[in-house]
Amino acid sequence: MRRLTAICAATAGVALLLTGCGSSDSSGDRTVTVTGTGKVQGTPDVLNADLGTEVSAADVSTAVDQANAKAKAITDAMVTAGAKREDITTSDLSVQPSYGPEGRLITGYRATNTMHVAVRELPKASGILSAAVQAGGNDTRISSVAFGLEDNTKLLADARARAFEDAKSRAQQYADLSGLKLKKVKTISENGSGTTPTQTPMYRDAVPGGAPAINLEPGQQTVTFTVTAAWDIG
Repeated sequence: MRRLTAICAATAGVALLLTGCGSSDSSGDRTVTVTGTGKVQGTPDVLNADLGTEVSAADVSTAVDQANAKAKAITDAMVTAGAKREDITTSDLSVQPSYGPEGRLITGYRATNTMHVAVRELPKASGILSAAVQAGGNDTRISSVAFGLEDNTKLLADARARAFEDAKSRAQQYADLSGLKLKKVKTISENGSGTTPTQTPMYRDAVPGGAPAINLEPGQQTVTFTVTAAWDIG
């Protein structure tokens, strides 16, 4: 009993849960609770881009008509370059007045037509965006481009396994430091997961006199998973 009391005192400052240290029964009510983290990397399998057109005209109808025409041209160009039409969706339509220098008199109207495109054949991504810019000309707007993992099932499973092994290793170390044995798992809870890019896409300036050469670097995506688990020790 003196040895067990000393163990409790020595581990009181450790950032984990050791309960029942003063109990002399063997019911397994002493536990160690730790959190483990697992990380794996994978190659992105989809590129998501938000782009469209912005047109200014003297009246609303003309601005809207021109924006729609440019949006259709951009869409058709992307499909010709390899994008699937069902992967292109309209995400925003807007018409706003334009004001003169004093901010009182309306001098015209600005219409925007924005769409989202998902490119799943990444070797075609650069050509698809280049075709969009060429079709829209100076009225083209690209607001965001990001690589992602559409199917991260396998990566999540690997990260989850690594997180559990990390937690078990930590629990085993604390059991060894306490002079106890690691027994069966009592509880397991998932704390969450996330995917983050480890490299940012890069873009090359337009080539004068032709379609812009857009350089895309997909890099790697990191999938992180954390679990909290409790083991009986004794």
